[in-house]
Amino acid sequence: MSKPAFTFPGQGSQAVGMGKDLAGAYPEARAVFDEVDDALGLKLSAIMFEGPDDTLRLTENAQPALMAASIAVIRVLEARGVTVGGTASFVAGHSLGEYSALCAAGTFSLADTARLLQIRGRAMQQAVPVGQGAMAAILGLEFDAVKEIAEAARGDDVCDVANDNAPGQVVVSGNAAAVDRAIALAKEKGAKRALPLPVSAPFHCALMGPAAEAMQTALAEVEMNAPVVPVVANVLAAPISDPDDIRQRLVEQVTGMVRWTESVAWLTGEGGVTELYELGTGKVLSGLAKRIAKDASAQAIGTVDDIAAFLDARGQ
Repeated sequence: MSKPAFTFPGQGSQAVGMGKDLAGAYPEARAVFDEVDDALGLKLSAIMFEGPDDTLRLTENAQPALMAASIAVIRVLEARGVTVGGTASFVAGHSLGEYSALCAAGTFSLADTARLLQIRGRAMQQAVPVGQGAMAAILGLEFDAVKEIAEAARGDDVCDVANDNAPGQVVVSGNAAAVDRAIALAKEKGAKRALPLPVSAPFHCALMGPAAEAMQTALAEVEMNAPVVPVVANVLAAPISDPDDIRQRLVEQVTGMVRWTESVAWLTGEGGVTELYELGTGKVLSGLAKRIAKDASAQAIGTVDDIAAFLDARGQ
């Protein structure tokens, strides 16, 4: 018997044109983009549909934009009988995608989620002056080896493991000089590739402390409901449902590691999930899932054609 989970992408999956076909084809999707525009007092949908790319890539725009595209897919599916509570056993999201997952599961309203992600993106950007922080992807080394490299590169700076994305794909984050040292060390240790990431701030490391404080304040002021299905939290790689627990884990997530390999492994192991559906823009999480959980199916649903194929396969 199939047991699906819905997953939601993180920053880096954004692309100019995202959501445009959905808005044109489905009034439910168009309503999501309009509501997010109104909540932010910003024509974010125009930036999503038309660009320019450098404006979309700004963290405070990319984060709510990716969430809006994901929730647009959910709303279209819900209107056709595929609900989170009725279809998925769990939800999970990569970094900002955890907010998309919580919105989809009813913990946050759409407007509140958009505002929280705008605050989060802005606070993360402002936590470290441009040029002082960096992130790098280390490919071809296992997690424990990258953790040792980060510790060796640290010195008096910050260099933390930020994302455990999949076996052989681990990201480090911190002060630029320390990340440069980590890249050099990783190459010495036999990494297939060790390359800087084109990001504007060093996410998911100790340098994000000011952003964590900003999110603690923002989350304390937002109404929260228990999700209709448990969310597998980034910092725990385990399911939670209590709103107070969710709030605390979202604060910890700003400086903490995204434990994605472990999260997908939990879903497809203890969680018993056999089908992973990535809802929103891009196919990053589907690709990672195929490397983490080879026995589960992984499928991206982000376009009009994807939705049609998914509904057809379900006979809906």
